[in-house]
Parts: sequence; structure tokens; C-alpha cells
Amino acid sequence: QVQVVESGGGLVQAGGSLRLSCAASGTISSINALGWYRQAPGKQRELVATITSGGSTNYGNSVKGRFTISRDNAKNTVYLQMNSLKPEDTAVYYCAVHRIGPDYWGQGTQVTVSS
Repeated sequence: QVQVVESGGGLVQAGGSLRLSCAASGTISSINALGWYRQAPGKQRELVATITSGGSTNYGNSVKGRFTISRDNAKNTVYLQMNSLKPEDTAVYYCAVHRIGPDYWGQGTQVTVSS
């Protein structure tokens, strides 16, 4: 059974930092990339960042220069370092495992940035 579990969310003041972690456990084959997405109330889910097995990264425009994605392939773990946080970064952050076949998603972790 595959599990994708996010951690590290919380409440932070504007300008602060948080580090999210996501661990994927179980037998997962053909992983292409790991990614972070977020969804704010009343808005669609949007891309935050993705990273391939080879280390290539892609970021959403709103987080470029502030967020950094990294991964540990051996542990099937992906991290999101979030700096210079803004109130508009407030959302539920979801981790995704992109693979050949259905993607796996975590349950999400809340990030709240106060002004």
C-alpha cells in the first residue's frame, strides 16, 4: 500500500520560512517526478514546484526565487524550502508522486502566513 505523507506546515509571519517534507512509502514504480502543489480557499490547485528523478526543477511563477524544491531519491522524499513567505502563500500544500500510471497524492498540510 502506497502512502504519501506531508509534514512541516504551520503558522508563520510574513517574511518567515518553513520547510515542508513529503515521504512516499510502499512499492512505487516508475517515478518520473515529485511535486508540490497548493490550493487556497476558493481557488484552483496550482503548481508550486516539481523535481524529476534527474534533478531538473520547475517552479510556479509566484514562488520563483523564494522556494526551493529538493529530493532524496533513496528515501522517496521531497522537500520544499519556503523563504520570504507572503500572506498569499497561505494554502493547503499537497505532495504528488508523478509516475507512469496513476499519480499518488498526499492529504495536504496547511500553511498559513500572517501579515
